[in-house]
Amino acid sequence: MLILQNNNPTAVSLGIHKIMTTMKYSVLLFVIAFLLSSCAGPGEKSEKKDNDLSTSIKKLEDELYSSDQSKFDRKKAGQLIDLYTEYADKFPDDTASPNYLYKASDLSMNLRQPVETIALFNRILDKYPDFDKAPTVLFLKAFVYEDQMNDLDRAKQYYELFLKKYPDNEFADDAKVSLKNLGKSPEELIKEFEGVKE
Repeated sequence: MLILQNNNPTAVSLGIHKIMTTMKYSVLLFVIAFLLSSCAGPGEKSEKKDNDLSTSIKKLEDELYSSDQSKFDRKKAGQLIDLYTEYADKFPDDTASPNYLYKASDLSMNLRQPVETIALFNRILDKYPDFDKAPTVLFLKAFVYEDQMNDLDRAKQYYELFLKKYPDNEFADDAKVSLKNLGKSPEELIKEFEGVKE
């Protein structure tokens, strides 16, 4: 039932309009506040995860490469590879991701895990073709095929690709020498070297 003040329907209408306008602004403010808090929440969580993961990486790097380590800890190296790749999985667009994948590939190569190393190299070259270490990654890919997998056809393929893409790179001479000596035994190389000396 509508009660009219002073029998004035306009006053009632204005009062209702004022109440509705105030409610609209209240609801609008609530929606904006909710959206802002929901947008900030995951970002803050993501940033916290990023910081937690970065901290874990730094801590494990310090442990693995500390000067009081008498022996290379293969288990910690494996854990560090996992952390590096986890970071790159979670934050693929972060500028640290290609560097972490490069560090993971370096550890994997030194642990003599060629299949895993090649997979990491491929990931770097596919996802980050403009990465400043891409030429080195391509050269090392050829090297791993040659040295650790004894797949001379693929080694040749990637050394040639490296020379085609990066003819002036610091590893170009190494790639040429590797191609020249591909498949030769250490004895053959020694004989060639001795023949050059004479």
